[in-house]
Amino acid sequence: MSTASVTPRIAARGLSAFFGSTTAVRDVSIDLDDRRVLAIIGPSGCGKSTFLRCLNRMHETAPGARTEGQVLLDGRDIYKEGTSPVTVRRQIGMVFQRPTPFPTMSIRQNVGAGLAASTQTRARRGQTAEIVERALRRAALWDEVHHRLDTPAVGLSGGQQQRLCIARALATEPEVLLLDEPTASLDPLSTQRIEELIWELRREMTVAIVTHNMQQAARVSDRTAFFLAGELVEVAPTERLFTSPADPRTESYVTGRFG
Repeated sequence: MSTASVTPRIAARGLSAFFGSTTAVRDVSIDLDDRRVLAIIGPSGCGKSTFLRCLNRMHETAPGARTEGQVLLDGRDIYKEGTSPVTVRRQIGMVFQRPTPFPTMSIRQNVGAGLAASTQTRARRGQTAEIVERALRRAALWDEVHHRLDTPAVGLSGGQQQRLCIARALATEPEVLLLDEPTASLDPLSTQRIEELIWELRREMTVAIVTHNMQQAARVSDRTAFFLAGELVEVAPTERLFTSPADPRTESYVTGRFG
């Protein structure tokens, strides 16, 4: 993939994350480039999911959680006093490891769930149908569900539910999409569809994906970051990180010596 110079969409600067007195992420500085995919790898418990949740202020929703440092979205600190976390999460969407459709809502209602609270879309309520269709098309789900939009979302397969959650995140037109092991609970065919979707989305937004699957990171990302014990060990173009890592700890991990 291309490694040409691009503009950072998100920049973490000296970012640390805590659960009470426990440090989960320590002094991480990294750029997430515009219209590129960053994969985040590392062994279980290394802080990669916590780091991802810091990027859209989801970390602070956990009891006793706090952060230090900065996360800049287009140069603006999302943790600056007076900044609305809800607004941040519309600009920086997130999809979790297990599909989380709202169980009492239809497919249509699930996709449109974030629109009612969005000041950006409040004036366009009459366009909700168009927004829902666009989000489902971008999530490569429209052709499969357009004839049953008013049926319960929980009736979809696991892979379809995950793409529905991606459509829900896309409906508010975020600038960044965060994916926390989005295919961990899916079958190979559904995994392939999600990976193809990631490839398509990178044309129009920044994407970051936490994955335990190094082959997946190699397939979908432009750059890969390796985390260990809460620290960012190395970040590099994906091919370089997997073939000639600069840090011996990275080499040990990607060659399967631990993890």
